[in-house]
Amino acid sequence: MPPHPPNVRLRPMRIADLDALMPFEQRMFGPEAWSRQGYLDELADTELRHYIVAETADHQLLGTGGLLTIGETAQILTVGVLPAARRRGIGRLLVRALVAEARRRRATEVLLEVREDNSAAQQLYAGEGFTVLGRRRGYYEQGRVDAITMRCALPDSRQDRQDRENRDTQNRESQRQSTESPRP
Repeated sequence: MPPHPPNVRLRPMRIADLDALMPFEQRMFGPEAWSRQGYLDELADTELRHYIVAETADHQLLGTGGLLTIGETAQILTVGVLPAARRRGIGRLLVRALVAEARRRRATEVLLEVREDNSAAQQLYAGEGFTVLGRRRGYYEQGRVDAITMRCALPDSRQDRQDRENRDTQNRESQRQSTESPRP
């Protein structure tokens, strides 16, 4: 499989994309499908959330993905590839882009839940460095299907470590100076 599927581009999701997405949402996710209003609420929060679409050169929607980042933990909220576009590397492309965004937002880990009966997605995530954390009983389909929880640790980049060390040094210096200052 090529590292990047040919003729596929990623970009931020826009409200206008919902017109193309919603007819497929039920087919992709069944009873777990999100509503249009759910997507509108998610897209409104650009501080913590990041949604992307994969599309063809002529702007045909192929898939979507969403990420939530709070502090040092990011969570992949959704990855969906339209049925006709599956098995072409688009899911992998979306996952890699979401993990890259988590890194950009300085997360140190990415979490996700995946249906226990979705072995293709589990294999995809494992191939991208995710390991199994555990199981959430009855997470999907009103309690009928368990979720497998997975985690991908994001090692610090050299620049992240240097930035943190510089902040720590500055903080120690500030604390030392404040304890050495004479009191009035």
